[in-house]
Amino acid sequence: MPTGSAPFADFSAAADAIGATTSKLAKRDLLAAYLRELPAADVAVAATFFAGRPLPGAADKLGLGWVQLSEALARASGAGERELSQAYLRHSDVGDAAVELLEQRDGEAPSTAPLAMADVDQAFRAMSEAKGSAPRTALMTELLRRAAPGEARYLGKIAARELRIGLREGLLEEAIAAAFGRPVADVRRALMLVAEPGETATLAREDRLSEAALHVGRPIRFMLATPVADAAEVVRRVGEEAWIEDKYDGIRAQLHLGPGTGGPRLFSRDLNEVSISFPEVVAAASRLDGEVVLDGELVPYREGSVLDFASLQTRLGRVNPSTELVASVPVVLITFDLLRHDGRDALDLPLRERRKVLEELALPDRTDGGLLFSHLATARGAAEVDAFFDDARDRHNEGLMVKDPESTYQPGRRGLGWLKLKRALATLDCVVVGVEWGHGKRRGVLSDYTFAVLAPDGESLLTIGKAYTGLTDAEIAEMTEYFLTTTVQDHGRYRAVTPEIVVEIAFDRIQRSARHRSGFALRFPRIVRIRTEKAPSQIDDLAAVERLFEAQASGRILLATGAAGETERIEATGSAEEG
Repeated sequence: MPTGSAPFADFSAAADAIGATTSKLAKRDLLAAYLRELPAADVAVAATFFAGRPLPGAADKLGLGWVQLSEALARASGAGERELSQAYLRHSDVGDAAVELLEQRDGEAPSTAPLAMADVDQAFRAMSEAKGSAPRTALMTELLRRAAPGEARYLGKIAARELRIGLREGLLEEAIAAAFGRPVADVRRALMLVAEPGETATLAREDRLSEAALHVGRPIRFMLATPVADAAEVVRRVGEEAWIEDKYDGIRAQLHLGPGTGGPRLFSRDLNEVSISFPEVVAAASRLDGEVVLDGELVPYREGSVLDFASLQTRLGRVNPSTELVASVPVVLITFDLLRHDGRDALDLPLRERRKVLEELALPDRTDGGLLFSHLATARGAAEVDAFFDDARDRHNEGLMVKDPESTYQPGRRGLGWLKLKRALATLDCVVVGVEWGHGKRRGVLSDYTFAVLAPDGESLLTIGKAYTGLTDAEIAEMTEYFLTTTVQDHGRYRAVTPEIVVEIAFDRIQRSARHRSGFALRFPRIVRIRTEKAPSQIDDLAAVERLFEAQASGRILLATGAAGETERIEATGSAEEG
């Protein structure tokens, strides 16, 4: 065991105790007591692990998927493929499956020094830096071989980023505050700024929370918006003055520029750097002066108009796009918020002031592309909100963002300062052809539904998507019992079922896709309801999907609700009366 590092077994025991109680106060007190007694060097590691993350920052990803984790577990336990599959199906959790399999392994665990927190941290860091899956798998195998079953539970859970002990971020913040006698508000603010639980815990231990600051070049979590159903709810939530922006159909991005960053750096919503993928945005940002951190949306854009999301897909995943691709699908960063400017954090300023400073920046001219300001307006009343919504859709955007001009920027929070108003593009009636066992709160039930539409022959079925949201827990439990009796092929995690259950699926967009047999995929599909009154022969067919896809490209799709509450698809020109 490394000198001065606490046993990992103590971490596992604390996690077991925290997971065993439903009391929030008890969880907080148990974690606070554990953190308080740790050696200084282990505090950051433990706080990171209790946040459900193997490592801080950009090194967070280990490069271990289910294939690598299951292979490591099989090697460490001696379990065969069937044993491994059955254990995972019983638990839907790699950590809990590890306990069962390691308790049954042949012989005792190798006689080695007990695992220390530093051992686990060093192994995780080595995995993140390893080239290729083979060395990562070998490192994870060695950790599991050294671990007692109870320790293996948390090695698996942390590696899979699925801690599941009922420890939400707010409780972690409260525990850090209680452990070191600091105000919880100071801990929350520090975590908001540095975006690292481990660093925050160290600052709290050393009474240096006041030193926490947003680091240029280190992304923080993005502020989130709360969905609202209609314009009336917008007015109720925001009040007399609602700031309205288009909701762009792209990918969220943070732009960092300042001393020590080596030039402009772009970070995506998962906090990974994507600068090299969007060279035209980086080139435009390099013409900015001073130190800035901006929040915005990367969208495909040409000749004054946002292009379809399908265009952006041709750029996603391209680490170093060709000059030809950049020219054919140019991307801009539409900026809508400012988080830091010339040495001063702006998070606590009202949006009204942040926007004023943002608009004072000398963004490159529109003809240069690269960086643009978001379209901003003010709505006073539901009728104006509806009118702005129609205008946003005419500009080929998803809907509206509605913001309180007095709101501060809350990283990672979903409050009422920002709202989002979207409406489903349309709905399709589909039949369920496959189901999967769920994860987390839904482990033990079949909650992920693969669905299909009719082929042109009127009999065959063509898959078009998978959805796991929209049904109540009671409906999922009832359908689980039903699908267990109608399974035609059991593939372990996935079951093919008799195509009998018709579901109405809402979605935001249709896109071409080779993933499904239909040749299409639905973006953000969710289940509206189970249509017990419809037979599988009455579901939508591929021709209906193609019509919607063509109408979508022309901007003619709206969703209307008839007098009886029945959802209807209509084609329209976008006039207010028809909307």
